[in-house]
Amino acid sequence: MEAKELIKYFRSLGIEVHTSTKARGNLGFFLKNRIDISKNIPPTRVVPTLVHEFAHYIHYKLEPDMNKTGGSFDVIFKENNPIFEEELFKVTNFVDENSLCVKLYEHKDRIKDLIKNYESEIKINYPKFQRSKKFKEFDKYIKKSKARYLLKYDRVKLISGGFFRKKEEIYSVASVENDFPEMPRAFAYYIKLRSAQKKQSRISARINKLKKYYTKPCELFARLVEGIYLDKEWVCALAPYSTACFFKLLDNGYYGELKNIL
Repeated sequence: MEAKELIKYFRSLGIEVHTSTKARGNLGFFLKNRIDISKNIPPTRVVPTLVHEFAHYIHYKLEPDMNKTGGSFDVIFKENNPIFEEELFKVTNFVDENSLCVKLYEHKDRIKDLIKNYESEIKINYPKFQRSKKFKEFDKYIKKSKARYLLKYDRVKLISGGFFRKKEEIYSVASVENDFPEMPRAFAYYIKLRSAQKKQSRISARINKLKKYYTKPCELFARLVEGIYLDKEWVCALAPYSTACFFKLLDNGYYGELKNIL
C-alpha cells in the first residue's frame, strides 16, 4: 500500500491521522486512537513509519496500558520467552540504526582515552595519583581558588562589585590553563579529568536510557512489524522463533486488522 491508501484505511477504522505536526520530535507518534506522522519526515520513511505506528495501535487494542507498562510478551505472543527480546533486538538494529548507539559509543571511547591521557599527565608530578581515591594536594589547593566552581560546571560567570562597578569573570574548563596561569599543570589536568568523567557518565546514562526504550516489548513488536514490511525474508532469518509465533497468530486473526496491511 502507498501512504495515501494506508492513511485512508486507518481513518476508516476510526483512527485520527495527522501529517502536519512535528510528532513530538519523532518520525511518528501513537497515542490511544491517534497517529501523528512528522511533517519533516523523509518521503522514503513515511510508509514504514505508518506501519510502525499502526503496530502500536494493534498492540494497544490487545494491551490498553502498554504505553505505561511498555507492554508484555505474554500478551503480544501469548507466551513469555527470553528469545523474543534477543531476536527482536537484532530486528530493531536492522530497522533502526540509532538503536546501535554507534556515535554514542564512539564518543564514549574518545572520552575514555582523554581521561587516560589526563591521568598520565597528572602522574608526571603525582605518580601515586589514583582516580578512585581523593587527590588531597588538589583538594587543599582548590579551596582558595575560583577554579573550584569548574568542578561542578564546565563554564561559569562570576559577577562581583556594585551596580555601577559590576565586574564579570568567565572561566571555562576548556581554557583553565589560560584562566588560571598560576595553577599547577597537574591540577589543571585534574579539573579536565573531572569534567571528562561527568561527560562519560552522561553518555552512559543516555545509552542506558536508549537501551531501555528500544527493549520495551511494545517497541520491539512495532519494529518487528516494520521490519517485516521492509524485508520479510531477512527479518525471518534474524528472528526465526519470533516470526514463526507472529505469523501463526497473524493467520489466526489475533492481530486483527494488521493482517490487512501485511
